[in-house]
Amino acid sequence: MDHEFTRRQAMRLAAVSQAAAMTAAGAPAATPSARRRQLYALLGDLPARNRKISVRVISEEDRPTYHLQKLELDLNGIEPVPAYFVRPLGLEPGKKVPAMLFHHSHGGGYKIGKDEFLNGREYLANPPYAEVITSMGWCGLCCDTWVFGERSTRTELDAFKDMLWHGQVLWGMMVYDSLRAMDYLVTRPEVDAARISTLGMSMGSTAAWYLAALDERVKVTVDICCLTDFEALREANNLKGHGVYYYVPGLLKHFTTAQINSLIAPRAHLGLAGDQDALTPPAGLDRIDAELRKVYAAAGHAERWKLFRQDGKHQETPEMRAEILDFLQKFV
Repeated sequence: MDHEFTRRQAMRLAAVSQAAAMTAAGAPAATPSARRRQLYALLGDLPARNRKISVRVISEEDRPTYHLQKLELDLNGIEPVPAYFVRPLGLEPGKKVPAMLFHHSHGGGYKIGKDEFLNGREYLANPPYAEVITSMGWCGLCCDTWVFGERSTRTELDAFKDMLWHGQVLWGMMVYDSLRAMDYLVTRPEVDAARISTLGMSMGSTAAWYLAALDERVKVTVDICCLTDFEALREANNLKGHGVYYYVPGLLKHFTTAQINSLIAPRAHLGLAGDQDALTPPAGLDRIDAELRKVYAAAGHAERWKLFRQDGKHQETPEMRAEILDFLQKFV
């Protein structure tokens, strides 16, 4: 028997049970730290959080606006994680600058993955984010998540089913890799660990707000077109709108979307959405916005939460891009 697996599983179940007791009717409110532990425990049986990370540089090259490293990271001990790291051309040795952990989207682009960071997507504004952040003097990291890019060796559904058999959750494994990518990012000599942002579109949006909810090292969060209220999605009968990766067993017994996002407060958070986007029903956006306004006001930082909405669909518009750049410059 795998004793380490059994130990982690027992700890995870205990954390869920303890947190459930704390959130029961009449029980005192759980602390944010306890709620983070509870959320993490719902993500399935994950590899050890403190396992050593190793990195291999595959290639390096200068692009017109940035220096690009292609990396292979050992984040989880199960399969290698290909990644891109970009930094401004001519960055002085020893100088530390802000950084972004970019999460790529889904969009059925299983072979695209991290290339979105360099090349953009049809639903993202131009230029691509690797160019945007390096022109600002920042660094950035983007990894292929499970079943995407160079990791697209099996289907999303096959990976989901296989992990479920092993007590794992595909979304949990994706979030775990994001947390470990943050662990790696803060070790980079170019990176100012106190000025890290995370950003993503669609699936990447959800990854960004989950990461920020669980990891207080994220200073600024930007989520584009996927701040989905779970109950509103159910009410709209559109669970089919998200891939199977999205669904975490038992999550709705303990968390709403707003409650997960409240764990980001009082750190800065910008959400962007189109009111015609079927993945983010307007009633759900209203609910999340109202709850987070209260949370941030109570924390004394109402200015650090903003939900920017347009009469659009699942698309980052030029107006959204302008909002994003302004928010990043203001709060990072």
